[in-house]
Amino acid sequence: MNKTSFFSSFFTFFIILSFVNFSPAHAQNGLHGYIASYPSQAPSSYGEGYGFYSAIWPLVATPVNHFQIGLPSTWIIPDNTDNTTVPLCPVGTVARDYWPERGPTYSSVFQTVEGGPGYWAGNKFHYGPPKFKMNSTPNCYSQEISTPGWQFFWSDTPLPDNVLGIAQLSNCLLIPPDGMTFEGNPNGDLLGISYMVLPLTDSYTDEYPVGKKSWTLFLNAENFKGPLAYYLPETWAKISKNYPFDYGRGLDARPSVKNLSGGTMEFNTVPIMSANDDDQNRYYKIPRLQFPVDSLNRTILSKDVTFYSKVAIYNDVFEWRTGGQAPSGSFKKRGSYKPYMHTNPVNYDQGGKAVVGINEVATPQVFEGNEFGLKWTGNISDGMGNFPEFFKDSLNFRVAVPDSMVPVSTGLLDRKFNAPSENPTPYHAELRGAWRNPGPVAGPFFAYLRDQSMVTYFWYRFIDQPVFQQFNWSESKKDSLQGLIEAMHENWSIEQDYMKAPTSGNLVTFDDALFVTPPPEYSIGYVPIVVAQEKSEVSWVDNKPPNRLLDIAVYPNPTSHSLNILLRSVPNGSSMLQLTDLQGKIIQTVKLSKMREVLDVSSLSNGIYILNYSDGTHFEKIRFIKIN
Repeated sequence: MNKTSFFSSFFTFFIILSFVNFSPAHAQNGLHGYIASYPSQAPSSYGEGYGFYSAIWPLVATPVNHFQIGLPSTWIIPDNTDNTTVPLCPVGTVARDYWPERGPTYSSVFQTVEGGPGYWAGNKFHYGPPKFKMNSTPNCYSQEISTPGWQFFWSDTPLPDNVLGIAQLSNCLLIPPDGMTFEGNPNGDLLGISYMVLPLTDSYTDEYPVGKKSWTLFLNAENFKGPLAYYLPETWAKISKNYPFDYGRGLDARPSVKNLSGGTMEFNTVPIMSANDDDQNRYYKIPRLQFPVDSLNRTILSKDVTFYSKVAIYNDVFEWRTGGQAPSGSFKKRGSYKPYMHTNPVNYDQGGKAVVGINEVATPQVFEGNEFGLKWTGNISDGMGNFPEFFKDSLNFRVAVPDSMVPVSTGLLDRKFNAPSENPTPYHAELRGAWRNPGPVAGPFFAYLRDQSMVTYFWYRFIDQPVFQQFNWSESKKDSLQGLIEAMHENWSIEQDYMKAPTSGNLVTFDDALFVTPPPEYSIGYVPIVVAQEKSEVSWVDNKPPNRLLDIAVYPNPTSHSLNILLRSVPNGSSMLQLTDLQGKIIQTVKLSKMREVLDVSSLSNGIYILNYSDGTHFEKIRFIKIN
C-alpha cells in the first residue's frame, strides 16, 4: 500500500517527527494511522495475483506542501512463512541495520509491491486530484523502484542503470516520474488495480538463481484497460547475489502471502500547526481531509478484492509463449477467489498521542457486497464527509473539537497551510549509458499534463529500453521476449476487459495527455519511455493541452550551470538557437547540428532569459530561469 511505506519506520529513520512546543509551531506529524480492511485467508494456490478497485477523489481541496496520504493502495510481499528464525535481510540493508523490531526474519520489509493512488511528500507538480504511482522495495528498503526510470521520489535523476527494475509494456500510455494524472475532478470513481504473475521469461541461474515470475500491473480505467508495466524477475533475485539464504525466496520465485490487506489508506505525512490560547491550552490544526459520501452516508474506499491462481491468466500466457493461441487476456473466474473482509477502528495518533474523535464520526466498516469504507455520523457538507481539522491537547490524548470551540486568540482559525513550490526542479535523464545504448529510435516528443508539467519522451524498441541493458542476455532470449510483447501489442487492446468490471460504480478516466501514438513504423513492439518532466511554460485553455507539440524542449528549468536542448526532429541547415535577455539583447547564437545539445549558462547572471528557436519553418520562444 502507499507505505512509502517503511510503514512509519522509514520516516522515523529519515524525518524527525517531534516538534518544539512554541507558538506558532509547525510540524509534519499531524495524523498517522491506517484505514485498513483485512481479507480471510485465500487457498494455497491463490498467490499468483491480487487486485481490487480503489476509489479516486481529491482528498484536499487545494494542494498542500509536504503532504503524504495514500488512497486505497497495494501491499504484496512474498510468502516466506516457512522461515521463522533466519533474517531475510542481509547486513548492510536499511531494514536489517536500522529496524531490529522487524526481526528476526524481517519478512514484512524484505520485498514489497506497493504504490497506488495518492498524494506524496515528494510530488513536484500538483493539480488537485491524486496521482497513480507504482512502487516496490526489492532489497529491504535500501532502494525503491517506481517507474521505468525513477525511484519513489527523492531524486531528480534516474536510478543507476544496474538498479532499474520496471519494464514498460504499454505502447500508448506514459508513466511520468511524478505520477499518472487523472482527467476532470473524480469523485469516488474507481480504478481497477491488479498485479498478476506472468511467465514472460524462463528461470535461470547465473551469478544467482532467477525465477520466472513477472509481476505485471494491469489497470482498469474508463480509457485504459490492460497491462501497463512489469517488474523483471531479476529485480527481486538480485538481493541473493551475496546472500545465498535468499535464493528462491523473492517475488521472482515465491507466491505472495494469501491475506494481503484489501486496499489500505496510510496517513503518513500530514502538516500540523499548533498554538496556545490565553489560558495556555494547546490547540492543533491539520488540513481539511474530505471524502465523497453517498446517499447512505457511506464512503466506499475499496471493493472487489480478489486473489488469483495461475489458472486466471498465467497458464494461458505460458501456452501462448510456447506456441499456443493468443489468449483473450481476461482473468478467468475459476482462477479467482474473493475473500470475506473485516476491519477494525483506526489507531490514529498525532505527535505520538492517541487521537479521539475521528473514528466516532467516520467509522471503518465492511458493507454489503464486501465493499469497504467509512460510515459517517456527522461532519457531512455538500456531499463530502470531513475529518476534524482542530484538536485540543489533553494529558493522554488529542481530542477533536469543532472550530467553534477554538479560541480566536490561538490564531489558528484563519491560518493557511503552505502551498507547494511554484518552481519545482525537473526530473531529467541524460541520454547516456543504458538510456543511449542501444538507445531510442524516435524523439524527443512532448506531452502536457493536467498538473501543468511537460513530459519529454522517446520511443524505444521494447527490448532496447534502459532496464534491460544491465543484463547479458543472449540474442535468442531477447528476441523471444520481444516477439511476445509484439504479439501482446497486436492482440491485446486497451478497450477490452482484463479485470472483471466492478460490481457497482463508475470507472475513473486517466488524463488524455498521457495517451500517445507511436510513429506508424513503430506501432508494434515499441514503447514510450519518459526522460524528463518539468514545469510547463505552455499556457492551457480550459484545461486542454495545446493543439500542437513544441518543436523544442529545455531542461532543467530553472538551471544553475547547463541547459539541455531537445529537438523533436533532426535539425536542418537553418536550425538556430538565439539566447537573449528580457530586453531582447542577443547574448549567444548557436547553430544546431544534433537533436540534443547542451548550452553552458553558468556565466550568466541570475534572472530570466529567452531562447528563440528557428529552423526556417518553425519558430518557438521559451523562457528559462538562471539561478545560482
